[in-house]
Amino acid sequence: MGFLAATGRAFLVFLEATGKLGLFTVAALSHCIRPPFYPRQIMRQMIDIGYYSLPVVGLTALFTGMVLALQSYSGFSRFQAEGAIATVVALSVTRELGPVLGGLMVAGRIGAAMAAEIGTMRVTEQIDALSTLSTNPFKYLVAPRLLAGLAMLPLLVLVADIIGVFGGFLVGVYRLNFNPSSYINRTWEFLEPIDVISGLVKAAVFGFMVSLMGCYHGYHSRGGAQGVGAATTNAVVSASILILVWNYLITGIFFSTK
Repeated sequence: MGFLAATGRAFLVFLEATGKLGLFTVAALSHCIRPPFYPRQIMRQMIDIGYYSLPVVGLTALFTGMVLALQSYSGFSRFQAEGAIATVVALSVTRELGPVLGGLMVAGRIGAAMAAEIGTMRVTEQIDALSTLSTNPFKYLVAPRLLAGLAMLPLLVLVADIIGVFGGFLVGVYRLNFNPSSYINRTWEFLEPIDVISGLVKAAVFGFMVSLMGCYHGYHSRGGAQGVGAATTNAVVSASILILVWNYLITGIFFSTK
C-alpha cells in the first residue's frame, strides 16, 4: 500500500503541475494577442535572444557540420559512397541538428536567464509592484519573451543551417579533397524546401517552449535565492526535454509518409 500511495501522490503532483502549466500557457497566449503591447520590451528580448545568441549557435553549427562531414566520410568510405556526404550533411543539419542543437543552446542561455530574471523579480516582490502600478505582469514580462522567442529562433536556426552546411563544405573540400562545384551541386540536388521548412517550424516551436519554460518557472519561483536557483535549473531541464519530445512529434508530422 505504501508503494501505491507514493505512486498516487506522484501522479497527482504531475497532474497539478500539468494543469498549472496549461493555465499559464493559455493566459500567456491570450496576452500575446491582446493589446496593449510593449514594443520596446519585445525588441529588447529579440536582441537578447537573437543577436546575443548568434555566436554560440553559430559556433555550434559550424563544428557540428565539420564533425558530421568527417564522421560521414569515415562511415561511407567503407561502402564507396563518399558522394553522398554532401547530401547527408545538408539534410542532417537542416532537418535535425540545426534546430535541435540551436534550441538546446538557446535553452541553456536564454531559458536560464529568463527564469533567473523573473524569479528574482518574484522573490523581491517586483512583480507585485508591477501589479500595484496597474501593469499586467503577463503583458510586461511574459508576452514579450514568448513573442521574441517565437520570432527569433527560426532566424537563428536559418543562419545555423547555412553555417553548418558551410562547415561541412570546408571539411569536404579542404580536408577530404572533394571538388567544390561537385560538392555544392550534390547539396542543391537533393535539398528540398520541405527540409528547411520543417527545421524552421521546429525552431519556432522550440523558441516558444524555451521562453515558456523560462517564464513559467521564474514566475512561480519561491524561497529566495535557493528558489531562484531551482527555477533556473528546472527551466533548462524542462525546456530541453520538451525540445526532444516535440522534435519527434514534428518529425512524425512532416516525414511520416516518406
